[in-house]
Amino acid sequence: MGERPYRTSDRRVIPWLLLVLLALFGAAYAAAWYYTGDRVARGTTVDGVRIGGLRPAAARRALGNGLADRAAASIVLSANGESAVIRPAAAGLRVDLDRTVEGVTHPRSWDPRRIWQYAAGGAGHDPAVQVDRSALRDAVAAIADQVDEPGVPGSVEFRGGQPVAHYPQRGTVVDRRAAARTVRRAFLHHAGADDVVVLPTRIDRSPVTAASVSRAMDEFANPAMSGSVVFRFAGRSVRLEPQDFSAALSMRPVGPRLQPHLNQSLLLRQVRPRLERAERAPRDATVRVVADRARIVPARDGLRFRPRDVTDPFLHVLRRPGGERVVHVHVTKVPPHRSTGDVRRLGIRERVSSFTTRFPYSAYRNVNIPRAARLVNGTILAPGRTFSLNRVVGERTAANGFTKGYVISDGVYAKEYGGGVSQVATTTYNAAFFAGLADVEHKAHSFYISRYPVGREATVVWPDVDLRFRDTTPYGVLVRAWVDKATPQRHGAVHVEIWSTMYWDIRTHDSRRYDSTTPDVRHLSGPGCVPNRGYDGFSIDVDRLFFRHGSHRLDHRERVHTVYQPSDTVTCS
Repeated sequence: MGERPYRTSDRRVIPWLLLVLLALFGAAYAAAWYYTGDRVARGTTVDGVRIGGLRPAAARRALGNGLADRAAASIVLSANGESAVIRPAAAGLRVDLDRTVEGVTHPRSWDPRRIWQYAAGGAGHDPAVQVDRSALRDAVAAIADQVDEPGVPGSVEFRGGQPVAHYPQRGTVVDRRAAARTVRRAFLHHAGADDVVVLPTRIDRSPVTAASVSRAMDEFANPAMSGSVVFRFAGRSVRLEPQDFSAALSMRPVGPRLQPHLNQSLLLRQVRPRLERAERAPRDATVRVVADRARIVPARDGLRFRPRDVTDPFLHVLRRPGGERVVHVHVTKVPPHRSTGDVRRLGIRERVSSFTTRFPYSAYRNVNIPRAARLVNGTILAPGRTFSLNRVVGERTAANGFTKGYVISDGVYAKEYGGGVSQVATTTYNAAFFAGLADVEHKAHSFYISRYPVGREATVVWPDVDLRFRDTTPYGVLVRAWVDKATPQRHGAVHVEIWSTMYWDIRTHDSRRYDSTTPDVRHLSGPGCVPNRGYDGFSIDVDRLFFRHGSHRLDHRERVHTVYQPSDTVTCS
C-alpha cells in the first residue's frame, strides 16, 4: 500500500492569518494615532500662514513670524476729511498665538474620525486677537479729538450791557464705540498705507435748540438788560447800570433749556465798594485825653450787610419792569467789644504817673521808636488784666512798620529789625512802676546803659523776652505814649503816661552799687568791629514803696534786684 502526501489543514492557517492581519492593522492604527496626535491638521492656514502638520511650538513660531509685519503695521484712518494713524500695539491690539494654535491643534484621540480629519486636511482660520479695551478706547478717543467737528451749542452771552444770542450749529463727530469695532476688524486685514479705514461718524446736535435760545432772549436776557438795578442800604441807594452787572450774568444749559446764572463774586465786586461807603465797622468806647482831661469817646454800633442779601434776589429783580428793580439790602448791627458803659465803669479820670527817656539820633530809631509808641498808645486795661508789650506791638517786621537798625553785640555790629523798641519798653516799664502796677515780667539789659535809670529798665526781644505788668487796682488803666523824634543836633524823647484813678503813691529807694566786676580787654578785627571803652559791672537793688493814695503809712514794699555784666574794652585792628 503506497503513502499519501502530507497536507496542512486550512482550518489551522486561517486563524493565524487573521491574527497577523489584525496585528498589522493595530500597529498601523497606533502609528496613525501617535503621529496625528497633538498636531495641526494638514493643510491648515491662519490668515494665509501655513501651519499644517506642525506641533504647537513650531506652529506658534511659524505663525508669529508670518503675522509679525501685519500685526505691527500702522492702520491709516480717516474721518471728517482728516487722516490719522493708529499703531496696533498702542491701541491694545495683538495676536494671541497661544489661543490661536490651541484652537487648531488636534489632541491625541483613538477616534478614527479625528485621525481622518488630520489626514484629510484642515481649513483656513482667523487668528485669535487679544484686545485691551481700555487702551483701544483711549487710542480711538485721541484720534477723535483730532478730527471731531463738534456742533456749536445754543447760548446767550452778555457783553457790554447787551445780550448776544448764539444759535446752535450741527457738527460731525466720530462714533467712538463703533470706531473701536472698526479698528478691531481692520487689524491684520488692512492692505497697507493705501488702504484707508473710514471711521463711522454721527451728527452732533446741541440739546439747546434755536427755539430755546429765542425763548431765553425773550424771557430773561432782554428784560435783564432793559434798565438799572437799585440797591437800598441803611437809607442810601446804590445804582448799577446793565454795563456794570452784565459780566456777572450768563445762561447755562439745563437739558434743552437755558437757565440764568449769576456769578456772585463778580456782582459783589461791583456792589461792595459802593455799599461799603454806607457800611461801617463797630467802634469800641475809649478814653481820649483832651486839654489834659480824660474824655470818654462813646462806642458806636457797626453796620454790615450780608452778601447773600445782595445776590439771592438779584436774578428775580432782573425780570421786573424798570420802577420795580429794587433790592432792599438788610442791615445788620454789629455791637462793639467795649461799650460806653464798660469804659465809664473803669474809672479812668486822671494821670497817675508819667515817665520820659531820651535817645540819640539815628535814622532807624526815628522809625522804630515812634512806631512802637503808636501801637502802645491808647491801650486800655481792665482791672485784673495784663499788659504785654510783645502782644501789643507785635513782631518787628517790615510789614508791621519796622526797619532794620544796627545794634552792638559783643563789640560787633549786628543788623536786625526793631532796634530801639527797648527804649519804649523802658519808658513804659517806669510809667507802670510809678503807677503801682504789678510787675509780671521784665528783664534788664545785660550791660548798663547810661541813658536809662539804673536798676529800672527793660529790654524786649520777639517773642521770648517780654515786658508784662498787671492792673491790680480797682480801676482801669489807659496807656498813652508819644515820641519827639531826634535830630542830629537834638536828642529825641519817649513819653509814656498812665491814666486811671489814684490808688497808690509810689516812692523809691536805690541801694549803692555793689559786687563790682571788671571788664576784659578783647582785640577784634573785621569791618563789623566797634571799639569800646569798657566799664565795670555791678549789682543794685531798687525798692518800690507802696503808700495808699493820701496816706503816709507804708503799705508794703517790693525789691528789684539787677545784675549788670561788665562791658569789655574792645580794640579793633
